[in-house]
Amino acid sequence: MSVRRRVLVASRAVVAAAVLVGGAVVASPPALAATAPTNLPTSQYTLSADYHQFDAVNTALVSTLGTAAVHTVMDNANHDRTALPSSVSVAGLSDGFRFDSADNSDCANYPQGITTSRDAVGTANSGNYDGHQLVLVSWYTKDGCDGDQGRSRITLVDWDATYPNKYRKILLVEPTGTAAAPDFKDIPIHAGGVSWYGDYLYVADTGHGMRVFDLRKILKTNTGGTAGQIGHQTGSVYYAHNYAYVLPQVGTITSKTTSGTNLAWSSISLDRVSKSIVMAEYTCQSGCTAYPNRAPRAIRFPFAAGATTFAATTTASEALQLPWYNLNGVASHNSRWWFNSSGQKKLYYWTPATGPATHTWISSGESLSYWEDATNADLLWTLQEGAGNRNVFAVTQATYGA
Repeated sequence: MSVRRRVLVASRAVVAAAVLVGGAVVASPPALAATAPTNLPTSQYTLSADYHQFDAVNTALVSTLGTAAVHTVMDNANHDRTALPSSVSVAGLSDGFRFDSADNSDCANYPQGITTSRDAVGTANSGNYDGHQLVLVSWYTKDGCDGDQGRSRITLVDWDATYPNKYRKILLVEPTGTAAAPDFKDIPIHAGGVSWYGDYLYVADTGHGMRVFDLRKILKTNTGGTAGQIGHQTGSVYYAHNYAYVLPQVGTITSKTTSGTNLAWSSISLDRVSKSIVMAEYTCQSGCTAYPNRAPRAIRFPFAAGATTFAATTTASEALQLPWYNLNGVASHNSRWWFNSSGQKKLYYWTPATGPATHTWISSGESLSYWEDATNADLLWTLQEGAGNRNVFAVTQATYGA
């Protein structure tokens, strides 16, 4: 199915070139010139990939618990997504949704990364993966509303008129134990970015690189026990904080650099044209204590030829020093780049040929994902993390160009 288009009434057409900033509709000025990114030596940035890190334990977990295909998970989707509120007036708005009221206001769980089945399979078969056109969002969970990061999860959201407007949560877990005594534990990462390519899901792990998951290996767990219980209990009973499904990690992508400053994997996105993942850093110009105070970088890492996996060792194919700060999202497609800054409420656009441009953007903006469409306008998907204002929406990418 093609992406469902939202019908914009005439009154909203009047504000078609406006964005919602801090609850108010503000006119979006024309794109403005800015200092441009500069090239860095690509040889300084490498990845090491291991897709078989947990093979023995995962095989045992699959044998014990059994797996659920994505279409089975969506057949059992148990949350209702809702329509965007009329207050969301963003230039080039195409469509979108909100999570249900509990997830929209939850002070312990925060949505971060976004990717779609168009990333996974492209435009073939209307972007369906296992029969569904999907939007996938990564979340991190605090230990209580004011606690530290305790675990992470994803939501699979149906974006297909054939199916109900539903979504399902899946807990991300790390396999532990042995093949004889398999187990799993929580993954307490920020999950700031996520990319889906083929069957593999890549989740940003801020200080290290990416964790890899396989959507063919969703495990079925027992929903009994207490909300605090995780992993093996007795016999073949495994709990997962009352989640019915968990997705175990299958491998790790480790980042290395000789530049003297390790990469901060704040956000990632898939570029299907160049068959690569791009990453960007969240940094501050000055005054931050929890984040680096320096200029950020964006790096492109290509997949192995003809594969949806990285080679054992991969060298960057593009490396950029960026002039912008507080970057929560990155996307690239056909030599074009977009960078979302939540702190500045700006969406930056850049190509080597046309130079940079700056667009007024949203508050609490997070990751970006490029939605390629063979028959309709290409889109940029994004989301807002703020409790009470968790809008997930798409805009026409041509609105945010030079």
